Amino acid sequence: MNETHLRQVATELNLSPRQVLATATLIGEGGTVPFIARYRKEVTGSLDEVAITRIRDRMTQLAELDARKDSVIKSLDERKLLTDELKQAIGEALTMTRLEDLYQPYRPKRRTRATIARDAGLEPLADLLWEQNPAADVAAAAAKYINAEQAVPAAEQALAGARDILAERFSDDARAREQLRQFYRAHAVIRSKLITGKDTEAAKFKDYFDWREPLATAPSHRVLAMRRGEAESFLMVRIQPEAEPAIALLVSLFVRNSSPAGQQIRLAVEDCYQRLLGPAIEVEMRLESKKKADDEAIKVFAENLRELLLAPALGQQATLAIDPGFRTGCKVTVLDAQGQLLTNCVIYPDKSDFERRDAGEAIKKLCAHFNIRAIAIGNGTAGRETETFVRALGLPPGIVIVMVNESGASIYSASAVAREEFPDHDITVRGAVSIGRRLMDPLAELVKLDPKSIGVGQYQHDVDQGALKHKLDDVVISAVNAVGVEVNTASKQLLAYVSGLGSALAENIVKFRNANGPFKSRADLANVPRLGPKAYEQAAGFLRIRDGINPLDASAVHPESYGVVEAMARDLDCRPGDLIRNTELRARIKLERYASDQVGLPTLQDILNELSKPGRDPRKEFAVFKFADGVSAISHLQIGMKLPGIITNVTAFGAFVDIGVHQDGLVHISQLSDNFVKNPADVVKVQDRVRVTVVEVDAVRKRIALSMKSQPDLSGSGQPANGSPRPVPANRGHSPRQPSSAQGPGGGFGSLGSAFDQAFVKAKQN
Repeated sequence: MNETHLRQVATELNLSPRQVLATATLIGEGGTVPFIARYRKEVTGSLDEVAITRIRDRMTQLAELDARKDSVIKSLDERKLLTDELKQAIGEALTMTRLEDLYQPYRPKRRTRATIARDAGLEPLADLLWEQNPAADVAAAAAKYINAEQAVPAAEQALAGARDILAERFSDDARAREQLRQFYRAHAVIRSKLITGKDTEAAKFKDYFDWREPLATAPSHRVLAMRRGEAESFLMVRIQPEAEPAIALLVSLFVRNSSPAGQQIRLAVEDCYQRLLGPAIEVEMRLESKKKADDEAIKVFAENLRELLLAPALGQQATLAIDPGFRTGCKVTVLDAQGQLLTNCVIYPDKSDFERRDAGEAIKKLCAHFNIRAIAIGNGTAGRETETFVRALGLPPGIVIVMVNESGASIYSASAVAREEFPDHDITVRGAVSIGRRLMDPLAELVKLDPKSIGVGQYQHDVDQGALKHKLDDVVISAVNAVGVEVNTASKQLLAYVSGLGSALAENIVKFRNANGPFKSRADLANVPRLGPKAYEQAAGFLRIRDGINPLDASAVHPESYGVVEAMARDLDCRPGDLIRNTELRARIKLERYASDQVGLPTLQDILNELSKPGRDPRKEFAVFKFADGVSAISHLQIGMKLPGIITNVTAFGAFVDIGVHQDGLVHISQLSDNFVKNPADVVKVQDRVRVTVVEVDAVRKRIALSMKSQPDLSGSGQPANGSPRPVPANRGHSPRQPSSAQGPGGGFGSLGSAFDQAFVKAKQN
C-alpha cells in the first residue's frame, strides 16, 4: 500500500495514518462500509460511515492518479522525452490537474499554427525574441527568415509565425496555467444570454435571458439551470473574467521589458490568452463548475433520499391500499401483515350515487372481513377526494387512514420486478400494492425503484450519472443495513443491498428459502449456494431471524460475538435470552471483564445496547398525518391560510411542501425561518411535518408560494388590479413534483356483482 497516499489522506481528512491504513486494509480485504463501521470499531478507532467512505473514495482517486502517472511516464519514455527531472515532478504531482499541466508541453498535438511555423524554420527567431535583448534588431532578424517557399513572404509573416510558437509555449507553461486557473476561480463571471429568436420556446429559462454573477459564488442550481438551457439550445453561456487583468497577469510572467522584442512577446501573450489559454481555462472552469454543481446536487439528492428511505414505518399490519382515480375508478388492494396481496377490486365513488354507495359498502366489508388496521391512499389524482370519501364512511376508529406519496409507483408497476412478482395482475393492481407497502415499510418498497424516479432530487438528470449512481447506492446500502433485514420475509431486491450479498446471493437466499422453508438460525445461511465465509461475515449481523432458535439472531449482535454474550450469561448463571428479557441482569454486566484484543469496549457497549433492544429500528416512531379538511385543490387556497404539510423535496433554493392540493408549494430559502438560512437542509428534511402560510398562488401556472416564518409578509400578495393571479417567483429551473398515479384501464364486474363480492371471490381463489 502506498505510504505517501496514506499520509496524504490522513492529512486531508484529519485522521491518524494508523486509522487510514487499517480502514484501507479492511476495504482491500473485501470489507463493506457498513460492516467496518459497525463491527470493526476497535480496528479503525471507531470511524463512522462518512469517514470510511471518504477514505475509500480518496484512495480510489489516488490509485487512478497513479495509473495516469504510469501512462504518462510510459508515453514520454517511448518518445524519448522523459528526463529524470520530469519523472520526479510527475511522481510528486498530488492532483490530476498538476499532472496534466506537466504533461501539456509534451502531449501529442494536431497540426497547429505553431507546428506550421516550426516547419517553416521559425523556431530560432522565436528563441531570439524570447531573449528580449533590448539591443536586438527585431526587423533585421525577421528579414533573414523570409522564404516564399515556406509561406513566409515578408518579415511580418516571420514575426507572426514566431509569435505563434511563443503563444503555444506560454499556453503549455504549467506555472501560467495554474496562475490563470486561480485567477479564473477568483474573478470569472458566468454569463448567460438568450439565443436570438428563442424567447417564446425558452420561457422557462426567462430568469437567465440576460444573467451574470461571479462564478465563485454561483449556487449549484443556477449553474445547472444555465447549462440545461444551453444544452437545449436556448441559452449561450460563457465563463470569463475581465480580459485586461487576466492578460496583465500573463504579461507579468513573460514580458521582461518594453524593447521591440518585448513588444513582440506582449503581442504573443495577448494572442495566447485570446486564442489558446483563455479558452482552455474556460473549458476547465466549465468542467470544474459543473463538477462542483453536480457534487452539490448529488449531496442534496442523497440527503433527501436517506430521509425518505428512513421514514417511519407503520409495520406489519393488515392494510387496504387505494390508488385513486376518477374516470377509471379507484384500484383497491388488500395486503396481509407481511405485505402479500390477498385480493383486489375497483370502486367508483365519483360516478353515481349507486356506485358511491356500492364503493362505500365494499370498503367497509373488506375492512371487516380482513381485519384491516390501516388504509393507504395514494396522493395523486383524486387522492384528496378519495381520502374525504373514505373518512366519511364511519370506519372503526382503530383503522388509520394515511395519504402516501406515490412518486415512482407507476414506474414500479411497469417494471420487470413488478411483473415478476405479480405476473397475473396488471399495472393498476401493482401500483396499488406498492402504495400499501410504502406505508407498511417505505425502505423495503423503495429499494425496488431506481432512486432517480423517487422524485427527491435536484437536476438529477443533468448531473454526472455515474457519480450519482455511486452516491445513491451508498445511501441505500447505508439505510438498509442501519435498519437491518428480516431474512425470512425480505424481497431479493432488499436483500441485494445487505452488506456482502449483492443480487446473485440475494436471489440464492430467496430460492433456498422457498425450497426449504424459513431459516431457523443465521447458521443456516451457510447452506445457501455460493454464500461463502466472507459474505457470511459481512452480512450476518445485518440479517434478522425473528422467533429463531437463537434469540441473538433477532439482534444486531454479530455471530462472531455470540461467545462473548454466552460468557456473560454463564457468569450470571443464566441464558443469553434471559439477558435480553431481564434489565436487572444486564445492569450487573461489567463490560471491562470481557474486553480483549479482538473485542474492545466500543463493541461491548454495542452488544449491551442490542441486548436491551434487540434488532432496534433506528427509524422514528410512526405517527399519522392529516391534511387540512376542505383544502384539496389549488382553488381552495387563500392568501394567509395556515396549513399542515409534509416536506417532499429539499433543494439548494428552498423546500417543496405537500399541502394536499395535488401540487407541491415552494418555501423559498428566504421564507424557511425568521433567521437567516444558508442551507435549507439545516432547517428541514424530507418527510418533516411542518406548518406553512400561503403567500401567493398562481393557479394558471400551478405555482404556490409558502412561508414558514412566524409572521410572513403578505403585503405584496393577493390579486392584482387586473384580476389575474400574482405570479409566484420562478423556481430557478426546478419543476415541482407532479403527482403521479399508477392509472390504467378500469372495468366493470359483470355478473359478479358488487366490488366487495368481486374482491371476496379473488381472495378465495388466492
